[in-house]
Amino acid sequence: MGKISNTSLNTMVTEFILLGLPHPPNLRILLFLVFFIIYILTQLGNLLILLTVWADPKLHARPMYILLGVLSFLDMWLSSVIVPRLILDFTPASKAIPYGGCVAQLYFFHFLGCTQCFLYTLMAYDRYLAICQPLRYPVLMNGRLCTILVAGAWIGGSINGSIQTTLTFRLPYCGPNQVDYFICDIPAVLRLACADTTVNELVTFVDIGVVAASCFMLILLSYANIVHAILKINTADGRRRAFSTCGLQQTYIYIHILATFYS
Repeated sequence: MGKISNTSLNTMVTEFILLGLPHPPNLRILLFLVFFIIYILTQLGNLLILLTVWADPKLHARPMYILLGVLSFLDMWLSSVIVPRLILDFTPASKAIPYGGCVAQLYFFHFLGCTQCFLYTLMAYDRYLAICQPLRYPVLMNGRLCTILVAGAWIGGSINGSIQTTLTFRLPYCGPNQVDYFICDIPAVLRLACADTTVNELVTFVDIGVVAASCFMLILLSYANIVHAILKINTADGRRRAFSTCGLQQTYIYIHILATFYS
């Protein structure tokens, strides 16, 4: 059941047990290989983007490539917070995670996830300016301003992660200590709290809901204006090139936002 320390006041959990994803025992090796390969390919793909942006000095001052580079770095970091711990569930290794490790994992998961959400919104805004305001684009969005906005996204994500982590772990955890999930995330951890979690659940729902909904609506508004501007282009080739600059990015953004709502 994991370690529990006795104090003069109460009994406090010193580690959690991550139960992981339910799976048939005979598929452990296959699942381990699948998640491991996906993780390696994700890291290599993001590393390739980072090296491409870093190798060309002309891209360093272009907002779209600054955002792509930062998002690639964040994606490498976020997957490293989740996947290595996940694939341990498919090995004989211990499923225990120290209390401090659980705190750190929850913080970085929400910090990086929230920062990504903000950066996707910035990327959509950047594409809106590039397509809908092409003549004013160099003035409205430049490398220096983009760097400031990226820094603001990091700070906002850090504040959000700190709030969520503080609210979650200010509660007492005195046992049981089995987290019915593959990482330390808020809903799974709150079920183990030895106190009323109503306020925590409400604040968490409102906070994450407001952030995700705000980002989604701003992204939707940006791309609605982009589509409207593209449809006014007279030539089919011009419309195709304009759509190609943001089509894949738009799909990736919506997948991330919908995953945020689902989780």
